[in-house]
Amino acid sequence: MNKLKQTISSSLINYKGFKTKRKIIVFESDDWGSIRMPSVDVFDKLKNAGIPVEKSAYCKFDSLESNTDLEMLFEVLLKFKDKHGNHPIITANTVVSNPDFEKIKESEFNEYHYEPFTETLTKYPNHDRVLEYYKLGIKEGIFFPQFHGREHVNVELWLNLLKENNPDFILAFENNMWGLSNDVFPAMKKSIQASFDSNNTKLLEESIRVGLNLFEHLFGYHSKSLIFNNFIWSQDLNEVILKNGIKFLQGMKYQLLPLNNNQNRQKIKHYLGERNEFKQIHLIRNCNLEPSIDGSNINMTISEIENAFFWNKPAIISTHRINFIGELNEKNRKENLIKFKALLSEILKKWPTVEFLNTVQLAETIQELD
Repeated sequence: MNKLKQTISSSLINYKGFKTKRKIIVFESDDWGSIRMPSVDVFDKLKNAGIPVEKSAYCKFDSLESNTDLEMLFEVLLKFKDKHGNHPIITANTVVSNPDFEKIKESEFNEYHYEPFTETLTKYPNHDRVLEYYKLGIKEGIFFPQFHGREHVNVELWLNLLKENNPDFILAFENNMWGLSNDVFPAMKKSIQASFDSNNTKLLEESIRVGLNLFEHLFGYHSKSLIFNNFIWSQDLNEVILKNGIKFLQGMKYQLLPLNNNQNRQKIKHYLGERNEFKQIHLIRNCNLEPSIDGSNINMTISEIENAFFWNKPAIISTHRINFIGELNEKNRKENLIKFKALLSEILKKWPTVEFLNTVQLAETIQELD
């Protein structure tokens, strides 16, 4: 019954939109560059204070990527090649800055300040070569950063909680952390992680412009695609991102709209290859490898890939950074890399003509065939 439900669900995503006979695999991975849980000590401190961080997979496993995280991930990617000799490539959707906690505190929570994520790296142990690994991954064609936002925190919501002296968020702030989202406090209507869950277009426009400029400064090229964090954004932002060079929109089958007061969350359905009024192309994830989040296994992922290929669709696989992080729990990284390696082996065995592309390569393929 579960297999049937999965097949039906996958088919509903895959039946409409762009089609190709090519066996294309794209890995899209969110949250790179963003802090989450700083350390095991901070996790224990928050838990002992009565904050149920143990309910959150992100709080248990996710942290700013380290030298070792990237080294071990790259080691796996470099073991495999497609029929063209290309390695699997992670489209690494990257948040380019994090809050400057010291300056925000100095403003008495009235002003938001940020620092480039490269500055944040200097405050963490075993992180001094992360940017070097990014550049190596880009050069080797296995790691392809794209824009995921200037920050991964809802600035308005967070500052309001801090100004209201919310004890849980104050304690987290004092430990250089904010990620107490709905998985910790289910009663929260908005996620503290959802940067674009707002109708303050002026504030968000500034965040997008500054963030994309910082992205280009860090990586030496302009991001052509974007994934709005938590898949939440207003339609008004499509023109804003177009003016800032974004041609392609990563996402799930539903776009969630910002939550207004006393209103249920509204959503808009999208399909692969759909163009909006500004001719931006939607890319829809139709496969999942998220063992740290939902316990998904490679058999489920293979079934989803099979369904995508049955409908002549590329397989766009969602796999968040959390699955590759071991700084808080080494077992998390070790076991998931074994699963990832097994998935890549099975893909190449089952579909020897498979092609590994990044998000922009796929989007440009769709663009050329329109």
